[in-house]
Amino acid sequence: MQRDTVTDPQSNNYKWFVLAILTVVYAFNFIDRQILVILQEPIKAELGLSDTQLGLLTGFSFAVVYVTAGIPIAWLADRSNRRNIVAVSLGIWSVMTALSGMVQNYTQLLLARLGVGLGEAGGSPPSHSMLSDYFPEEQRGTALSIYTTGIYLGIFFGYFAGGWIADNYGWRNAFFIVGIPGVVLAFLLLLLVREPPRTVLPNAVENEKASFKETIVFLLQRPAFWWIALGCSTASFVGYGNGNFFPSLLIRNYGLTVTEVGIFMGVISGSTGMLGTFLGGYLADRWGKRDKRWYVRIALWGLMLSLPLSYYTLLASEPLYVVLAYTPAHILNTLYLGPCIAICHTLVAPNMRASASAVLLFVINMIGLGLGPLVVGALSDAYIPLFGEENLRYAMLTALTMGTSGVFFFWMAHRTLLGDISKTEAALTGMTAKS
Repeated sequence: MQRDTVTDPQSNNYKWFVLAILTVVYAFNFIDRQILVILQEPIKAELGLSDTQLGLLTGFSFAVVYVTAGIPIAWLADRSNRRNIVAVSLGIWSVMTALSGMVQNYTQLLLARLGVGLGEAGGSPPSHSMLSDYFPEEQRGTALSIYTTGIYLGIFFGYFAGGWIADNYGWRNAFFIVGIPGVVLAFLLLLLVREPPRTVLPNAVENEKASFKETIVFLLQRPAFWWIALGCSTASFVGYGNGNFFPSLLIRNYGLTVTEVGIFMGVISGSTGMLGTFLGGYLADRWGKRDKRWYVRIALWGLMLSLPLSYYTLLASEPLYVVLAYTPAHILNTLYLGPCIAICHTLVAPNMRASASAVLLFVINMIGLGLGPLVVGALSDAYIPLFGEENLRYAMLTALTMGTSGVFFFWMAHRTLLGDISKTEAALTGMTAKS
């Protein structure tokens, strides 16, 4: 008999309930990660920071801990209870976000952000692995894209609420208010979500685990994975680099308040990001039934079509023109991630998915999150003698130009994808035969 209670693990709808919970967790991941971006102008004024220091806080220092801790956590996730790892990680990053409101100097804020990065490292790889076990391959792109919309839910609430709280109650209270609810959510996750059985090959030994070395060797034989990782990294380089300084550009060069920027970034960036991310996964699953290369084509065409709109966004003279160009550009810029994560899971064995996600996120976040904001911040400081008050605008234009290399990387992934999928299918057939 079919069960109707969505929270019943035996219900056909339970996997969608789990997806909803994990998407909310991912939203909190980005609320706590991006809250600093909307608060960085008042923080810069109070603590006397440079743009380079802001780039270190929002990018490199966070990313180093985030990606370094992500690898061993993913290795653990391939061997233990993934639900528990996500819950503990959520609790850690939420507490560290709240503590950020108590800092008195740059060093203390840096240490708090390192703590947030450590906690958030345990969020995505175990969640990716769980969702790949809950959903069949033909629904995986849609599921992972819905999960990825958590980024933009987080951006929406982080920017919208963070800007308003900062203008009305100060930036310190903003950290407290967004950090504490995550601790409550961690307990709800433990109560409501069940660890799914892991996908196994027919006749395979269920308890067999792949070592991290085996996963790396497996991935090294599949160049499409690395081209996808580089394509996502360059898109992320621009997304994080320019995205983290876009609120500052609107405040400095267009005269908007923190609340106004929070509304703009929250509503426009959040809604277009969710639409683009969901649309990317939906179209990839729909068109990918005929040809798996659509999982990469969507990323390639999205990036190519977004470039002229992105340039105009940074060069527009009035806020209205910024909005008109930014809206379609951001939809196109956010098509890539869900399909790329999904197809990377197709390139590996089921017992390698969390580790493969960690490797993918390591490359994306080290290049994108680690270098993007740092490069933009450093260029902004360096461009002051050349461009004066327009320094940040030209730093962001430089980063956008550097990011055009993603077109080449996605094109190379498109060329090599089908051959690498065939290699994986043959390898999985061999594993089944040996068992």
